[in-house]
Amino acid sequence: MNKSEHFDNLIAPLTSYLGNHEMLIELAALAGIAFAVWFGLRRLRQGLSEVRGWHDMLAGSDWNRLVLPASMLPLVLIGRLLIGQWQNVHLFNLAVPLLLSFLAIQVCFFILRHAFKPTRILHFVERLVSWLVWGAFALHLAGYLDEVIFVLNSFGFNIGKQHLSLYTILTGLLSLAATLVLALWLAHFIEHRVIGSMPLTGNIRLALTKLARSVLVLMAVLIALPLVGIDITVLSVFGGALGVGLGLGLQKIAANYVSGFTLLLDQSVRIGDMVEVGPHYGEVREIATRYTVIRSLDGSESIIPNETMITTPVVNRSLTDKDNLLLLPIQVAYSSDLERVRSLLLDILQQHERVLDTHAPNVRLKSFGENGIDLELAVWIADPEEGEANLRSDLNWQIWAVFKREGIEIPYPQRVVHQANPQV
Repeated sequence: MNKSEHFDNLIAPLTSYLGNHEMLIELAALAGIAFAVWFGLRRLRQGLSEVRGWHDMLAGSDWNRLVLPASMLPLVLIGRLLIGQWQNVHLFNLAVPLLLSFLAIQVCFFILRHAFKPTRILHFVERLVSWLVWGAFALHLAGYLDEVIFVLNSFGFNIGKQHLSLYTILTGLLSLAATLVLALWLAHFIEHRVIGSMPLTGNIRLALTKLARSVLVLMAVLIALPLVGIDITVLSVFGGALGVGLGLGLQKIAANYVSGFTLLLDQSVRIGDMVEVGPHYGEVREIATRYTVIRSLDGSESIIPNETMITTPVVNRSLTDKDNLLLLPIQVAYSSDLERVRSLLLDILQQHERVLDTHAPNVRLKSFGENGIDLELAVWIADPEEGEANLRSDLNWQIWAVFKREGIEIPYPQRVVHQANPQV
């Protein structure tokens, strides 16, 4: 049997190999390797159980499905090399691609689960990867993998000096997908392990995260395509088209993208700030690549383009200080004792839990109106994200109850009508 036949078909030699003493030796060797690796990893895992943060990286299922086959593979390769000096190693030849396939699937699952949130799409991608890997493994066992590759290579076309076949395109897409997933997982790791441990503000941390993700994705594309023989200079045509597109119709998207990084770096607007952009008022919940999400106090969310956040006035009520002034108008009758009214109102304001003591509440005499004396309550709050309407309502309820109890009149419009020529 020549070398090509040795690797082309791994099932056929086993038909005449069953029950042979050489097969029993291989089975015993493989079982010994599996037990030795399992026992050694079990002791190692017990020793690492007290290491802080270890369980955050590898759970028990990841350990069994990822570390175990990765540790067995080099020992199986060494065993095949040693035993192959004296006898056939058909089972070892079968075990190597089997471990490689299983390890490839588990590595893909590990990266996907740590880089993305669990969704139906992620579950579909995991199943698709399993089918592709096990399908290639089955073709390899049956000896048809080379023939399938030859057929895929026979369909192709030329782009300039570059020849692209169906096999090249498929392997390029798979390599690109693999490197992109790896880049996103690495970005996730950098975000939580490296950037997350730095004493940075939220905006700077988010900007560095987005920058690292963009750089890693670009590197993944530049690495994946040359791996399968695709010259990246072919992309210059697409780069020119993209440049024309940016010049004609995509300049807004580019402007929003740059504005997003500007918002994150200059920290004029941060996640959690209470801002007012035109008619929209609420808490900044997200600063994405293209837009900023503002959640209003009624629960609705407004999506504001980042360019708008840069080019239009933005009222930030918590940029340097979260303390906000709240003004509440009150009117009393001219017959009221203003000093008594002022004392009662200050008692109400000082007893409310949301009113700050650091900024003393005040009762201002604003003006003398047509129907009564106009007062204004000035209070400071440190939680504008909790809203102003409920605080106004609480204070009005308490003022109404106290005024009713103390007999203080809240005036309403009154008109005196004089008859010019009374008739007797």
